[in-house]
Amino acid sequence: MNIFDPNTHIQTVTIVGLGGTGAQVARSVARMVYDMKAARLHTPQIVLIDPDRVEQKNVGRQLYTEADVGQPKAHVLMRRFNMALGLDIVAIDQPVSSEKHFERWGNLIVGAVDNHLARRELAKANGAIWLDAGNHFNAGQVVIGNTGDPETALRYIDGQNGRYIYLPNAGLLFPALLEPEPEVKPQPEPERSCAELVAAREQDLLINGAPVTGR
Repeated sequence: MNIFDPNTHIQTVTIVGLGGTGAQVARSVARMVYDMKAARLHTPQIVLIDPDRVEQKNVGRQLYTEADVGQPKAHVLMRRFNMALGLDIVAIDQPVSSEKHFERWGNLIVGAVDNHLARRELAKANGAIWLDAGNHFNAGQVVIGNTGDPETALRYIDGQNGRYIYLPNAGLLFPALLEPEPEVKPQPEPERSCAELVAAREQDLLINGAPVTGR
């Protein structure tokens, strides 16, 4: 098991990628921080990072409305949760940068991005816990570890008496996370009726709001 020290406080929760999964994570984190604040507990700063703007195709499938189309996703969710819960969430509508966007220590980074370049930035952050989430048609996965130099993780990989003070970088466990998606040759599209085309889904409507299965 990993060691939990209740006296060590997370200073910042940074959620990177605010699409179907990331927006739902941001909503849950905002509710938890509100509850912590109401209980007079230590409350971390929430930071939302996504360079994308809301598109029409995001409405319904993601946590956005018609009125949000054209606006930066990070700012839409920041305003929504700040107004609803009285929080002080910070929004960054730029591509994530390990040098610019993370404090040196005390970070919990939740990655819900769809490209390897962003994951490489997350992997390089200093002294952070990195939780990376992804999904496909009707299932998902989560991997958790520390960021930084893979050599550091290897020094602690065996643990001590069943306890681990450092978890391997997600990119060390699953190198494919930091590599480009393999090129898929297009397959011939079989002819389908209009009804079949309307019913076809690239992704299940409610998968992002469902609990993900840990790896």
